[in-house]
Amino acid sequence: MNVYEYVGNLHMHTAYSDGEALHAQVAQAAEDAGLDFVIVTDHNIWVDGLEAYYGKALLLIGEEVHDVRRKPQANHLLVYGAEAEMVLQAKDPQMLIDEVGQHGGFCYLAHPYEYAGRFGGEEAIPWVDWDVTGYVGIELWNYMSEFKALASRNAVAAIYSAFFPERCIRGPFKDMLRHWDYLLSLGKRVPVIGNADAHGTSYSMGPLQRVLFPYGYLFRCVNTHILAARPFNGFLEHDKALIYDALRAGRTWVGYDLLGSTAGFEFLARSGSNQALIGGELVRTGATIFEARTPQEADIRLVFNGQILARTKGTYLKHTTAEPGAYRVEAYRQHKLSQRSWIFSSPIYVK
Repeated sequence: MNVYEYVGNLHMHTAYSDGEALHAQVAQAAEDAGLDFVIVTDHNIWVDGLEAYYGKALLLIGEEVHDVRRKPQANHLLVYGAEAEMVLQAKDPQMLIDEVGQHGGFCYLAHPYEYAGRFGGEEAIPWVDWDVTGYVGIELWNYMSEFKALASRNAVAAIYSAFFPERCIRGPFKDMLRHWDYLLSLGKRVPVIGNADAHGTSYSMGPLQRVLFPYGYLFRCVNTHILAARPFNGFLEHDKALIYDALRAGRTWVGYDLLGSTAGFEFLARSGSNQALIGGELVRTGATIFEARTPQEADIRLVFNGQILARTKGTYLKHTTAEPGAYRVEAYRQHKLSQRSWIFSSPIYVK
């Protein structure tokens, strides 16, 4: 299968909810950062009529839906492609997911693991109703959720993390990775996305005030790469369908592109004449050969049922096995004298 790689960010907010920028400004920041597309997900409001190409960046509109009356807050859902307001179903997560599907849309669980501490005043907003069905996947890595956890420790940690994020941001929460592997071990198909959750908000701490994480900066950090079935042609509806098809199918990986672009990453599986790429299903005719290639040298790991099955340092990993199940790849790079998460692929499912 010929595929075409594009990179975007699928979780951010504008002045229509709790962000600062307008849609055109968000799109400009995305273009400046080298993204192909962004999807605005304002809280509990679906804004119609603004989807378009703004320069070279395609801007689409989804929604982050949640029950504002729930205390404490939980169960934020990223809704894509429903083309309608979904907030009226927010009280019941399963009903909400079902309603999204009935409108032709699909959804990912937003920041399923979050942590809040004694400092900062921002509450954790995890996903707690794990018995729901019908969602496509999970937001594995949310940049601002990680910053929230770092800044919650104390004032010193908050200031240091705000001014030197490259020295502090490390990757998805370990509990999130463990839960993802648990879901995969049950036979569930759970692709992943990674996002900025950008707001462009100014933070104050005594005499210090600044926009800590501008949209443009965050769009250079944690992004979602997709493999589209056909190339974009610059027309809204055509390219929108390709993006949503890739997200539904889980042809995705999460890349911390600030450490070095993850464009060009490859992960495939072969068994006899059968082959599958990220998000695909492979029917075995014998042993399965996995291959992963990274665009730069990294610590590459093939993960199966939460265990590292194979590992190498370089740009190429190859491993042969006979077990069915969900296989995924992680890659890490050294940056600022410490190992950082770089790539997390959605799985390949071997039957």
